[in-house]
Amino acid sequence: MSSKKVRWGILSTANIGMQKVTPGIMASDHSEVVAIASRDLGKARKAADKLGIAKAHGSYEELFADPDIDAIYNPLPNHLHVPMTVAAAKAGKHVLCEKPIALTAADAEALRQCPPDRIVLEAFMVRFHPQWSRAREIIRSGELGEIRAINAAFTYFNADPNNVRNQADIGGGGVMDIGCYPITAGRFLFEDEPKRVVSLVERDPSFGTDRLASVIADFGNGRQLNFTCSTQTAPHQRVLVLGSKAKLEIIIPFNAPPNERTAITVDTGAPFDGSLARREILPAVDQYTEQAEAFALAVLGEKTLPWGIEDAIASMKVIDAVFESEKTGGWVAV
Repeated sequence: MSSKKVRWGILSTANIGMQKVTPGIMASDHSEVVAIASRDLGKARKAADKLGIAKAHGSYEELFADPDIDAIYNPLPNHLHVPMTVAAAKAGKHVLCEKPIALTAADAEALRQCPPDRIVLEAFMVRFHPQWSRAREIIRSGELGEIRAINAAFTYFNADPNNVRNQADIGGGGVMDIGCYPITAGRFLFEDEPKRVVSLVERDPSFGTDRLASVIADFGNGRQLNFTCSTQTAPHQRVLVLGSKAKLEIIIPFNAPPNERTAITVDTGAPFDGSLARREILPAVDQYTEQAEAFALAVLGEKTLPWGIEDAIASMKVIDAVFESEKTGGWVAV
């Protein structure tokens, strides 16, 4: 395996980057973070000093023009994902962009302007955690029988009007922020795309953002994904896969702690209390580091990523259908 490292630039001092993703990148064997940018040079310098990054840039354009950078991590607010990703790619950088990658599927289609030799990946870090790979391996083995349904939930409470997640005009709301994870779970575990969706959405009267949404996605052949996401209920998350022979649950599916082992259970339902379920323990990993390492190896030509721009567009089409169903009150084709 190559001893080379991908040189990263971090686009903004967003919390997700500072607290989780950038430290994860820095722990990747084939990555090094060499610069961080902000529209405020003082803020960039402060962030660089905090994380031990050598260079700070006072504009995004300076970061894109930096010849010492191979890849950009883009954690900007949702409405800036596409324009900044396209600009970075056209400047010759590979881009790891936070989810959701766009505001709509039409918005995401602009990513096709990116040079074809540049890697652009939507940052669903969960797909790189071994618990997700193991869950799909169990499903493929046939142990669960025919997979009929996936039940998922992802919720938290955040009523801060200044938080970007509560600003409707820049892509705030629960479906965009966390509903995209159950959608990804359905697509990943069914290994297919939904045919149609129907949704029930309740909006915050002040913010205008969706604060509670329940969605059913029809994957065809009798397969259903149903999930609830909320930005104003108690924190909770789950992914439960129901098969004709057994059920599987990923205990902490989305925010798996980086320094703790994780678990998957497989249960035939006898007895109902789950006391005889098989419990598989997976080693502790930082899913952000796993994501960065896979991305870096792809940039170095040593690994091929199964996801890219077209996958991100497909995900946005499902989100579009969720909001269209909210308007029409009925099923919407994806």
